[in-house]
Amino acid sequence: MNIACLGWGSLLWKPDPLPVSGEWHADGPWLPIEFSRIGDNGELATAVCLNAPAVQVFWALLAVDTLEQACEALRQREQIPQDRNDGVGVLIAQGSPVGPLAEWAQQRQIDAVIWTALPPRSANNEGLVPTIDDAIAYLRSLEGEKREHARNYLAQVPQQLDTPYRRAISQQLGWSG
Repeated sequence: MNIACLGWGSLLWKPDPLPVSGEWHADGPWLPIEFSRIGDNGELATAVCLNAPAVQVFWALLAVDTLEQACEALRQREQIPQDRNDGVGVLIAQGSPVGPLAEWAQQRQIDAVIWTALPPRSANNEGLVPTIDDAIAYLRSLEGEKREHARNYLAQVPQQLDTPYRRAISQQLGWSG
């Protein structure tokens, strides 16, 4: 079974323990991704954000035998608790699914696609999409190691993920990314 994982954040430069087979490919599907999730380490992480314009994400095949193994590996990598049902997204592309993601997978002979499905998070509220002003104010409030970590996170996300929040952070805070 060919199982692909989609990526748009730290999975790209720090995938362990996710069993990525080969390299990350830059020709993934177009998805609405934004710097909209305050991460556990303080960074303003990328997440699927339905209010965002689509950007082309990355993908890699996984060295696993089953979809269950793939989902469990992503769950462990992202430190998603077992009792949380919304952390891993799955599309099975076998059969006759429809839609752009299914078409993208079928063109590449991918049987299933998984991705991190944690929602945006702001002000400790899961699912709350921060405004650009909220995101900038949050990043401005960071100090020391947390601020440096957040700046490094933004810098490591590939330029291909050019989003409105990224441009605003670069303009208003002077962070290159």
